[in-house]
Amino acid sequence: MNQKFNVTGMTCSSCSASVEKAVKKLSGVDTVNVNLLSNSMSVEYKESDIDSTTIIKAVHDAGYDASIFVRGSSDSKRIEKSVNPVEEELKEMKSRIIISFGFLIPLMYVSMGHMINLPHPKWLMGPENAITFAFIQLLLTIPVVYVNRKYYQVGFKTLFHGRPNMDSLIAIGSGAALIYGIFAIFKIGYGLGHNKLDMVNQYSMDLYFESAAMILALITMGKFLEARAKGRTSEAITKLMDLAPKTASVIRNGEEVEIPVEDVGIDDIIIVRPGQSIAVDGIIIEGSSSVDQSALTGESIPVEKNIGDKVIAATINKAGSFKFKAEKVGDDTTLAKIIELVEDASSSKAPIAKMADKISGIFVPVVISIAVIATIVWLLLGQPFEFAMSIGIAILVISCPCALGLATPVAIMVGTGKGASNGILIKSAEALESLHTVSTVVLDKTGTITEGKPVVTDIITKGSESEERLLQIAASIESFSEHPLAEAILEKAKERGISLRNVDNFHSISGRGIVGIIDGKQYTAGNLSLMEDREINVEMLKGTSDEFAMDGKTPLYFAEDKNLLGIIAVADVVKATSRKAIDNFKAMGINVVMLTGDNKKTAEAIRKQLNIDRVVAEVLPQDKEKEIRNIQASGKKVAMIGDGINDAPALARADVGIAIGAGTDIAIESADIVLMKSDLLDAVTAVQLSKATIKNIKENLFWAFFYNVLGIPIAAGVFYTAFGLKLNPMFGAAAMSMSSVFVVSNALRLKFFKPKYKNVN
Repeated sequence: MNQKFNVTGMTCSSCSASVEKAVKKLSGVDTVNVNLLSNSMSVEYKESDIDSTTIIKAVHDAGYDASIFVRGSSDSKRIEKSVNPVEEELKEMKSRIIISFGFLIPLMYVSMGHMINLPHPKWLMGPENAITFAFIQLLLTIPVVYVNRKYYQVGFKTLFHGRPNMDSLIAIGSGAALIYGIFAIFKIGYGLGHNKLDMVNQYSMDLYFESAAMILALITMGKFLEARAKGRTSEAITKLMDLAPKTASVIRNGEEVEIPVEDVGIDDIIIVRPGQSIAVDGIIIEGSSSVDQSALTGESIPVEKNIGDKVIAATINKAGSFKFKAEKVGDDTTLAKIIELVEDASSSKAPIAKMADKISGIFVPVVISIAVIATIVWLLLGQPFEFAMSIGIAILVISCPCALGLATPVAIMVGTGKGASNGILIKSAEALESLHTVSTVVLDKTGTITEGKPVVTDIITKGSESEERLLQIAASIESFSEHPLAEAILEKAKERGISLRNVDNFHSISGRGIVGIIDGKQYTAGNLSLMEDREINVEMLKGTSDEFAMDGKTPLYFAEDKNLLGIIAVADVVKATSRKAIDNFKAMGINVVMLTGDNKKTAEAIRKQLNIDRVVAEVLPQDKEKEIRNIQASGKKVAMIGDGINDAPALARADVGIAIGAGTDIAIESADIVLMKSDLLDAVTAVQLSKATIKNIKENLFWAFFYNVLGIPIAAGVFYTAFGLKLNPMFGAAAMSMSSVFVVSNALRLKFFKPKYKNVN
């Protein structure tokens, strides 16, 4: 069973690593994936060996809170579950910041104001008032410590469980400063009681209450900025959720009633008026309109919808009114599935994240060890205890691995969200990462490179025969045929407004053509073989027919009795953006291969037209999968793009499977990425987005590592002897907080990602 849980109380990557370790060691657990950014955990386990209660208990024992994640039955419930916790967290942090700085400002004035010649009350000055001076600082520090007690509760709990985290570093650092300040008050009291004014002066200057309070206040401020920025990373999901209408106009008992969208049932008849959002997925049964699908598919132009066409929940009706029958409601709608896909992708873990997790898992214990060793070394070198302690505290607070833990998940969340807003659904972080390494793209032909349905491309008449008459005759007799090519001719006649004539004695000649009588004359339609059998002279148009065949088109001959009327060429035409997409793949250094079950002549014509590197024609579904394996065997990373049931095995076999959104459900299920617009150019966008996301992750990891590599030696006083360079714990806390904010802000730059297409001729 695969179960998702909410996990709260995690503040850094070592937290998520601790939770992962605690759950992974349980008997019956197969895989665990903890995501710091979304505060979630996915666990795959054997129900016969373990249950969710045991898993939740293991998380509690590790020092965190957990509950089963419940996906709402409606989008309104999703919003409630997804948005409110973030808002509550920000609200609580904001109140903590106000209280913290409300007490910190007077504390800083009392403790340090006299150093910069600010006016100070006389009853705070001099050794005789040292106890008052120290005690007021303690009283101002206590509220700051109390409102931020969570750091101590979680920090010491995880420390005692042998899994120290970021909160442990803060708790030890600020706690040490606080305890030392209390110790200093006792020393001041002792000095006053024994008339040792030197001791009183010394400890009055080394209270460290302001450091304890400042560390807590700055860390909380950094966490607030980080949480607010993290909230912006999921804007794509929130915007999708907000698209869903709250009510729908449904016909019940012959009357129109407005009901909550979650009460809409399958087969309900729903009325949609201009400007309204479509409540659920369904099929139009009355009326027509144009529908804006840009929010879900990225299509900038509204799509014309008529009777029999499908409509999608959360798209916007533009001009006309129509009625449609509900086919998918609640969590089964396209919008709900998209939200689920984006949520799951955002909370999944990319392989590159595992490196950061491994490092952060041992990072905190190493930092504590470095702090202890540095403190001892400075004491052995003859420095006073206050100096050595400030070194230890500075190391603890500057080394919190927040930035390291956020480096990957924030970029993944923004990247998948950006993909969703462009009509590219990325199902997992692994797919997003793998895509940037692809060196070969394998394309299905029908429905992927081409439109997937035949259309009339050319109408060639013999002599003085008009195109309209030829098309009328052709459409009339083809109206009785069930062949796909007949549909193309009928569609062309409809497009030109040509009326059909009555046909008598229609009969089909299997694999060759059809015959029918119109107004007493016999008309024949079919291939060259049928024309030759009926002794119809086609020599005049034979050369044109051969050219059509060479271009991958199917020429259909039409004759009246024994006289040739002309040729209508039909083909599955190449999509408008296919050539540009293939050229851009090649410009990125990606090899392009076309796989098709079509004949070699047609496949070769398409290959030449689009300048494809290699084509493999007349392949069965299992042969497509085999071809993918052959390419992988040569050491290449393969992306497969397809839309049909016959592409499913190949999509599953490829390193990254990309399904065209208009394709079959089984193809979409087998794929790692879904292109909602059925536009091959979006596959190029997906590769570029993958490259941009991985580049962003590497930047984040570099700065997170660089910050610690630079910060820890400075905090440890490595440069103190040579340059007098020593880090104040307060500045260390500020630097740590800002490093996390920097990483999140850098990831947010992905929101400005735009694909760049090269115009290659």
